[in-house]
This record gives sequence, structure tokens and C-alpha cells, in this order.
Amino acid sequence: MKFERLLELVGNEPLFESALLLAGEVKPDNVHLQLTRWKNSGRIYQLRRGLYALAPPYQKIKPHPFLVANRLHKASYVSCQSALGFYGLIPEIVSQIISVTGARPTSWKTPLGVYHFRHIKPTLLRGYEMTELVDKQQALVARPEKALLDLIYLQPRGDAPAYLKELRLQNLDRFDLDELHKQVTHFDTPKLYRALEVILSLVETEQEYESL
Repeated sequence: MKFERLLELVGNEPLFESALLLAGEVKPDNVHLQLTRWKNSGRIYQLRRGLYALAPPYQKIKPHPFLVANRLHKASYVSCQSALGFYGLIPEIVSQIISVTGARPTSWKTPLGVYHFRHIKPTLLRGYEMTELVDKQQALVARPEKALLDLIYLQPRGDAPAYLKELRLQNLDRFDLDELHKQVTHFDTPKLYRALEVILSLVETEQEYESL
């Protein structure tokens, strides 16, 4: 396969999998060899085995980091600081993408960034939705309430008032308090109930400040 043919097949896609190139009368060994050559020449990026992206200047659509995270580990959703930053609930720009999964924790260092996958109990894999990103890309992302609770659940002493204040949570009017209570009930741990009291206090403080 020539590189021009690859551009015809995947030029409008932010990511592509090698399986797409193996359809029809092709020799898999030849395809994999060509992919390795294109990777070594800097024309494409390999993100994991079988998952690739075109490199600039051939890249028409820049892959959104959340899409990359979902495709690196399909049984996962973006959460914690990454989702909180996406919603504007914390001021920091999070460079490394954090997702949660019911599978074993793992990390991927790729040409498109560093991706961490934290483990939670499979029964807690909820509170996320397919979210519109840019350039018609979509990814599974925790809703604001679940992103914060996932972070508290996974962070040692994440329920401590000092830690929650260090997060510098903002725009707390974006939280659905009914959903927050619902998710805490589903976690059903003392740690999350304690954190809920602190969060509600922060929400109340922000509301009082804005009313001045």
C-alpha cells in the first residue's frame, strides 16, 4: 500500500486502527511492515498496538485527548481532574489525561500525551455520558458530579476539607446537587458522605459570595 492510499482511507479520521487496512486481498505482514516504516519516518504515530494517528502535516483533524483516551482503553471514561478541567470546575489545565476503568490500572505514554487509567469497582462505572468535543469527535466523559466523586474516592484523604479547598473548585452552580446526592448514595461509603458535607459547604459559600 502506498501512503497516498492510506490518506484516501483515513485522511479524514482523527485515529485509525490497522484492522481497517487488513480488509480485502492484502497480506497482513506487508501492511504491518509498511505501518512500521511510516511510523519510523514520522508520517504516523503509533499510540498502542493496532491504533494510529496521522502525524502533521498529513493530519487533517487533530485527535482530541479524550477521544484518544477512550480508544486506548475502550472500557473506560474520562474523569477526575481531566473532566473537572474540561467543565471549568477547576482552574488548572490538566496535561495528563485521567480515566477510570473497572479493569487493571495502567498508563500509556504516547506521542499525543500521557494517559492514566485508574481502577474503580465495576459497580461504580456509572455517571458518565457520550460528550461532544471538537470537530465532531465524541468521548465518554464523567458528568461533573461523578468526576469529582471519582477523584475523592481514588485520592487518599480525598474527603479532607484541606484537600477539597486545594482543588480551588469554581463554577459550582454547574453541579446538579440532586445528582450529586444520588451518586454519593451509590458509592455508599463514609468517605463520600463526609466529602458531600464539605462540597455542600463550598457551594453555599460560593452562592453567598456571588450574592454580595
